[in-house]
Amino acid sequence: MEKLTRIKTLFFTFLKIGLFTFGGGYAMIPLIQSEITERHKWMTTEDIFNIIVIAESTPGPISVNSATYVGYKVAGFWGALFATLGLITPSFIIIYIISLFLDKFLAITIVNNAFLGIQAAVAILIIDAGITLGKKMQRNFFSIFILLIAFTAQILINVFEWNFSSIYFIIIGLTLGLLFYGLINNTKRGVI
Repeated sequence: MEKLTRIKTLFFTFLKIGLFTFGGGYAMIPLIQSEITERHKWMTTEDIFNIIVIAESTPGPISVNSATYVGYKVAGFWGALFATLGLITPSFIIIYIISLFLDKFLAITIVNNAFLGIQAAVAILIIDAGITLGKKMQRNFFSIFILLIAFTAQILINVFEWNFSSIYFIIIGLTLGLLFYGLINNTKRGVI
């Protein structure tokens, strides 16, 4: 019975996240973090970091991958299924309704203005997610170095409109992390 309650809570938690978050997966991160670590206390902030890394590294939207992962950790297969369904249901319904009237919908001035406001709010949510995660990031020379290099590189890529996938940042970070932390661990064990 307790597991059924957790599954129901997962569904409605992610339904709320899916219903009230505009702008895609990155904009959902602050709300996911707040609901999962602070409100329900299902996971720690460290777990959220791991979820983001895994969700970003696997195929599919970060929000769906995060919902699936959280659901699985909290209530197994059924938790994963219902957390994911909760997250995607609002978007599916809204997009379906909009698709029926798309041309007329976009021609409405108030709707167009609302989308402009939503775009600005989404940018703020993404910046907020970055700041929140940055504050809780492990601070050492290596992590700060990687953060600054990736941030600078991303700005240059955007300014000069170079074609460079964010997947390469993940692969480079993974490789450097394996090398750096592998060397530290091997030095501590006396292997090197």
